[in-house]
Amino acid sequence: MRLPALVAAALLAVSSPALAASPVPKPAQTAPPRVDVTKLQPKELAPKKQLHVEYTVEVNKLGQVARVRAVKPSHDEGFDTHTYGNALQAFIRTPDGHAIAGTYRLTYDYDPKTLRVHRDVALLRAGGVNPNAKGAATDMTEIARRNSLKTPPPSLRVTPGPIPSVRMPDLPQVMRSPSPAPH
Repeated sequence: MRLPALVAAALLAVSSPALAASPVPKPAQTAPPRVDVTKLQPKELAPKKQLHVEYTVEVNKLGQVARVRAVKPSHDEGFDTHTYGNALQAFIRTPDGHAIAGTYRLTYDYDPKTLRVHRDVALLRAGGVNPNAKGAATDMTEIARRNSLKTPPPSLRVTPGPIPSVRMPDLPQVMRSPSPAPH
């Protein structure tokens, strides 16, 4: 009678430290943690002065910027380039989602203390533009697609030759094969 009691006591003694050492399950997270981009980028690369640039743009009936009419640059080439690309891809709509075709002013203000850029939009004049014009980003995408289909210049053409028929190994085969010895 003593032997089964000793075996049961021994099993409990062995299993209780294992249960105590097992990690407590974490509660499920609803959203991944936010990443603060300003801490990832070195501040030495950021401009040290305030920057301001203005674009006067035409917007079509869909709210897409169709073209940039005028620029008042900040005289920081990198900032001007980034904001110009952003202005060309912008959609400008009212808070309820409607688009008003017309001329708008887009302003970009950079604050070196916070490393943030604030964009502001102001309607200068409703109408007076082609409401059916293509958006600038759509137009550039179509041009790039057409240019990619063109043949390269003669200096870059590759003369076709025989294509070797070598079968690349699949993943299970690579995982089984021995790795080469280090030198």
